Amino acid sequence: MSGRQDNQGRHEHRGFARYGRYLGGPDPLAPPVDIADALADIGREVMEGTSLRRALQEYLRRGGRDRGLDDLARQVARKRSELLRRHKLDGTLSEIRELLDRAVLAERKQLARDLDDDARFAEMQLENLPSRTSEAVNELRDYQWRSPEARQAYQQIADLMGREALDQRFAGMKQALQNATEADRQAVNEMLADLNQLLEAHARGEDTDQQFADFMAKHGEFFPENPQTIDELLDALAQRAAAARRMRNSLTPEQRAELDALTEQAFGSPELSQALSRLDNNLMNLRPDQDWWGEEGFEGEQGLGMGEATGVMQQLSELDQLSEQLSQEYAGASLDDIDLDTLMRQLGAEAGVDAQRLRDLEKALRDSGYLERGSDDVLRLSPRAMRQLGKTLLKDVADRIAGRGGQRDTRTAGAAGERTGSSRAWEFGDTEPWDVTRTVSNAVARTVAEGGDPRAGVRLGLDDVEVTETEARTRAAVALLVDTSFSMVMEGRWLPMKQTALALHQLITTRFRGDELTLIGFGREAMAMDIAELTALPGARSQGTNLHHALMLANRFFRRNPTAQPVLLIVTDGEPTAHLEPDGEAYFDYPPAPHTIAVTVQELDAAMRLGSQITFFRLGGDPGLERFLDELARRVEGRVVAPQLDDLGAAVVGSYLSDRG
Repeated sequence: MSGRQDNQGRHEHRGFARYGRYLGGPDPLAPPVDIADALADIGREVMEGTSLRRALQEYLRRGGRDRGLDDLARQVARKRSELLRRHKLDGTLSEIRELLDRAVLAERKQLARDLDDDARFAEMQLENLPSRTSEAVNELRDYQWRSPEARQAYQQIADLMGREALDQRFAGMKQALQNATEADRQAVNEMLADLNQLLEAHARGEDTDQQFADFMAKHGEFFPENPQTIDELLDALAQRAAAARRMRNSLTPEQRAELDALTEQAFGSPELSQALSRLDNNLMNLRPDQDWWGEEGFEGEQGLGMGEATGVMQQLSELDQLSEQLSQEYAGASLDDIDLDTLMRQLGAEAGVDAQRLRDLEKALRDSGYLERGSDDVLRLSPRAMRQLGKTLLKDVADRIAGRGGQRDTRTAGAAGERTGSSRAWEFGDTEPWDVTRTVSNAVARTVAEGGDPRAGVRLGLDDVEVTETEARTRAAVALLVDTSFSMVMEGRWLPMKQTALALHQLITTRFRGDELTLIGFGREAMAMDIAELTALPGARSQGTNLHHALMLANRFFRRNPTAQPVLLIVTDGEPTAHLEPDGEAYFDYPPAPHTIAVTVQELDAAMRLGSQITFFRLGGDPGLERFLDELARRVEGRVVAPQLDDLGAAVVGSYLSDRG
């Protein structure tokens, strides 16, 4: 029936429609890629000190919730190993030996029934045949067979070798020529002669377009892949011929000698062997980039014929190419390099779906604006990505605060400002009073929409809550000082520290926009940095905890915001071991020098005089640090919190919400 296929895969015919593969681009029924999950994982790697490019590569290798590149690569490796373990390359030699033994046995039976002297001489000739198969076959070339069964079996040897030799270069020839006539064999010889002439003319640089067209018109039946150009023809032939050469290289020297000798007798003459050798030389000259010299170590029990073995060698080559594509370790690597058709052919349709999903994920991450290149051409997380990561982390912090019953004191609720008369949806960090009317109305409307009856009762959900908007009366200047010394990296505190800073940054920039925030990292020296700089900060190996310098920067920040309430949050896992000298150089000593302690305390006193609410977040269980921070907290009327690492973010955010009120 005639018909057509549209881009949705429908085949429209008279009176009905048949559905096939979708051809109009991305599969509209494919599940959406989970960018949020990927971004959270990649962001975590970046904050731990991995470059964004490497973090993206590692995520694609793991695959998130689905199979990643490494899973596909392992499947490729397993299939390759299975092919080598399952097969061996002596299938053709075994088949020829079987035909030879059948011929000799049938002939001996016939000779036993014949009583003439010539029969006795023939028996002696068969008794003394060489042990090597090729030599025995060659010695019987002119033998006058008495048994029709024996003659047929022996003739099959030459026919089999011819079909196998052709099947090595042209897949399917072994079956196609199974019952071939002499005319069929002559057509093959003519095709090979014309093919060699075409390739040799092409190698000389001649214009072979017309010659190629004439060749395909005459011999196209031998090429079911239907190449459209001579280059397509060359590529297909060279890949198969190179696989045949690698198959030959993988034989033992004895097997190689046997098959070479038998191939010369293919179809009963050396003509085919010479034509194929000429073809191989032409292809090697025109496609030297093919792997002509490789070899494999087969160790299985299932014998392969020459054509089958060549097909397996092509499979191994495809698997090797897939392995390289999946590794993504070469210069300029891209997931677009992965040959999905080959992947599905070797591993099945599901593997192709997984690879396409990884492609879509990588593209979605790049197209979404989460990744950007700086002026130095280094790939970085964009501000949008930082906001998304902060939103995720802040939600986790909110869940932890709510779960431990540590919400801020409700006595201060609504103290942030005067009511404006408007309301909005509740968000984490809100201190405004509920708009009860709007909240209950939302719950009633939702209950009806879900098919419930409000008269039977209404349950409030978090999404129903609306709060009364207020105009802020106070603002805070928040300085978050985070220890960036090497001990933070060594003790696994690097990532929680960065996640805490990102969650606090997200809260202030989205819910308390009137507040000012500065982030100060202190190692051997201190430095104020934006959130992107802090999250991308690599772990330093230099020693030193210069709280003195960090406090100097924090106090400078507070003085620039004289009308704001100063909030000082200090995250550290060690006593001060460095301070800043008058000449700007950092001085380090361990145990802490008395002068280091003295100048640090002076800057802390200055922060207290500026009206700062001061909280220390002590990480680790060092008794010396515990005593030291307790003394500092008493001195400046601050407090010390000793959270677990996974609770650090909740502790810092909760302290900020309390101190700013």
